[in-house]
Amino acid sequence: MPAFFEAELWNLANPEFWVGVGFVVFLGILWMAGAFKTVAGSLDAKAATIKTDLDEAARIRAEAEAMLADIKRQSVEAEAHAKSVIEAAEEQATRLAAEAKVKLAEELALRTRLAERKIEAAQAEAAAQVRAAAIDLAARAAEEVLAQNLAGAKSDPLVDKAIGQLAGKLQ
Repeated sequence: MPAFFEAELWNLANPEFWVGVGFVVFLGILWMAGAFKTVAGSLDAKAATIKTDLDEAARIRAEAEAMLADIKRQSVEAEAHAKSVIEAAEEQATRLAAEAKVKLAEELALRTRLAERKIEAAQAEAAAQVRAAAIDLAARAAEEVLAQNLAGAKSDPLVDKAIGQLAGKLQ
């Protein structure tokens, strides 16, 4: 038989009996005073508070994850934008370098043509001056030779006049 039904336990002289009776009376008083309802209400309120805190924490976590995803997306977009800007700048630099090279080549060609024209003009002018000096020298030499040849001979006024005009016609 279990110890609960033993005769000694139900003996009024047994102190364990009176402890059990006191405990049952205490529980009855608590029940009558509504302590169980108060404790249960307090526990329910605490559970509701904990549930509210957990819901708030879940909401904050969801917001943080959304913000993190948005920041990652913005970071990817910013990197893509920076990459496109760098590529555009490199393309523009390459294009500008090619344009500058073409302009430089055109400028050099133009300056070369101008320098060649100046050289040709200077050569033509120098050749003309040399020809003029040679003609003038030849005319003087011919005049002197003719004058010496004719000095011994009788001078003809027409020949003298033609010799004088010879220098002007040879130029």
